[in-house]
Amino acid sequence: MDDHAAIERCRAGDTEAFRHIVERYQAEAIGHATAILGNHEDALDAVQEAFIDAFQALDRLDLSRRFYPWFYVILRNRCYKLVHGRKKREMGNSNDIEILAPAANIRPEESMLLEQAMLELPTEDRELITLRHLDGLSYQELAERLQVPQGTIMSRLYHARKKLRDRLARHSFTGLRVEL
Repeated sequence: MDDHAAIERCRAGDTEAFRHIVERYQAEAIGHATAILGNHEDALDAVQEAFIDAFQALDRLDLSRRFYPWFYVILRNRCYKLVHGRKKREMGNSNDIEILAPAANIRPEESMLLEQAMLELPTEDRELITLRHLDGLSYQELAERLQVPQGTIMSRLYHARKKLRDRLARHSFTGLRVEL
């Protein structure tokens, strides 16, 4: 079943059809929420709440648009409510969090330093870098997803990359060439 058919069935009262949507996008949503929140448990909560919000707002979804970009706005808002609405819990063991997928040419200690540098970034910067460099979104796709002009995306991404480079340099993380 494709997204359009699942959404139409949900709108007609078949709540089980939403399971298709959740199963299709849950892993991606958890990855994005973890990148924004820096905490896997909070990310799971945010994703669950965002799917509930999306289900309740399905009648407002323009079916000419794809589901996930629309859902991402809901997820992002839910994540920012968590960031700004309650004190962040102390980070547990850094091994519990994996914002960046491990690269084949990075040693484990380098990967941990890169993870730490990403976690030190402001939430918005971490989100931009994740969406651009790990998910491969274009500037136009970023602008649409984050609902800001493309020039703003380019500027914010430039500054986010600079902050990440500065943090990597501060950690003496010079042995790895990070392509940003």
